[in-house]
Amino acid sequence: MSVFGWSRVWLVLNIVALLGCTSGTPAPTKLAQAPTTAPFDRVAIRKETPNGPTTLLEGVSARMVTEVGASNLRLVYDKSANELLMLGPGNEIWAVSLTEAHPNKEKRVTSRELNLFKGEQVSGMRMAADGNLYVVYNTKPTPDTTQAGVIRGTMTATGKRDWKLAVRTEPYPASNTNFDHLYNGLTFSPDGKWMYLNAGSRTDHGEIESTKGVYPGLREVPLTTKVLRVPANADGLVLSNDDAQLRAGGYVFVDGTRNAYDMAFAPNGDLIAGDNGPDSDYPDEINWLREGRHYGFPWRFGAFDNPQQLPAYDPATDKRLSQDFVAVKGKTYVNDPTYPKAPTAFTDPILNRGPAGAWYKADDGSNKNAGKEEKPLAGITPHRSPLGLSFAFDPSFPADLRGTNDDPTLLFVSWGAAGSDIPDKGFDLLMMRMHKTVDNYEARTIQVAKDFKNPIDTVLVKNKLYVLEFGNGAIWEITFD
Repeated sequence: MSVFGWSRVWLVLNIVALLGCTSGTPAPTKLAQAPTTAPFDRVAIRKETPNGPTTLLEGVSARMVTEVGASNLRLVYDKSANELLMLGPGNEIWAVSLTEAHPNKEKRVTSRELNLFKGEQVSGMRMAADGNLYVVYNTKPTPDTTQAGVIRGTMTATGKRDWKLAVRTEPYPASNTNFDHLYNGLTFSPDGKWMYLNAGSRTDHGEIESTKGVYPGLREVPLTTKVLRVPANADGLVLSNDDAQLRAGGYVFVDGTRNAYDMAFAPNGDLIAGDNGPDSDYPDEINWLREGRHYGFPWRFGAFDNPQQLPAYDPATDKRLSQDFVAVKGKTYVNDPTYPKAPTAFTDPILNRGPAGAWYKADDGSNKNAGKEEKPLAGITPHRSPLGLSFAFDPSFPADLRGTNDDPTLLFVSWGAAGSDIPDKGFDLLMMRMHKTVDNYEARTIQVAKDFKNPIDTVLVKNKLYVLEFGNGAIWEITFD
């Protein structure tokens, strides 16, 4: 594995880019709680936690498990040891016991054991049903290329994991901008046979990113803007930056995702993913991913067409551009006569009927709440960055909140908006009751807790949701009684 030194500053900047929010990380904004509506009939309350989140639903409480330090990335649950495993910024894995009331973190795996050194930066982690632990990393073989890989840790008789390469990509062109979303999220099919891997975009909205002229006219490449599917038992598999080869190998599951940073299977086997929108005021998304579908990027955001593909586009009159975003300040929104034609029909996001997470920017630049308008929004409020998707289906989770197979309950956090004047900034925990329709889902969404500091991942253990904060360096236990 190649060597290319990346500092912690790089990590922070790139986490912001990976999550699709590229103008900074402001403090959480205090938001008014939207009224609770069916199908969640519990009373809305307000219960503050010292130096922590405020819970907003009857029967929901919060407590700090422990402080773990800032800039941790991922959280998984190891059932065999009853502990949380946390992926840290130094290419290390730490453990937090759930058998102790106030545990300290303990180092479980070092960067040397992972065989990841200065050249690689971890970005994703997930445990498969067989107990194998998988870690996603990215590296830069040359200054103008990037490369991703997944390593598998198999437990041995010594109590240590044996780490080997499961899959890697060929090197592919980096844009060397904040819009290199790289590889990060992964999950496994319910039968354990398949690994699903997010291949993030190298552009903000499909603009030309030539890497200072190294790649003239280049936008996206075959190894970006997809969710890939590979055998979970892959051993040294190499994914080519060639579209025909990827499709011939059956590795392309879906196209048209910008940055599906988190994915989770619903109890009925449907694969659901969050996706981060661009540096303009278009919705973020919650998508039901189905093989062979195209989810619109970069031609469509939510149910809105990307205007840069239109011959008459004038960014000076675009009311969805906010000057506090990198892509806008960098003047990447332009009249673009060579913008490629849309290749196919698209599948829109899950329809959100609110009341929470349903703000949008209208064509005239005004901010609207689709929930109050009693009309669905294809997606969720722009710039929220939906992360840490967890489905509530364990029998110990309260029955009135749990849902059913075709009406599942999804919990997810919001990293938080880094710009725009849309008032719904996130930094919270949402609960979405999904209802399957003919060819999609629609959902009612409520705010369960707020005032987190850049929450980045969650794991649900029975009726307790553990939330990892990137900014504050704490793990919170949210209990549903």
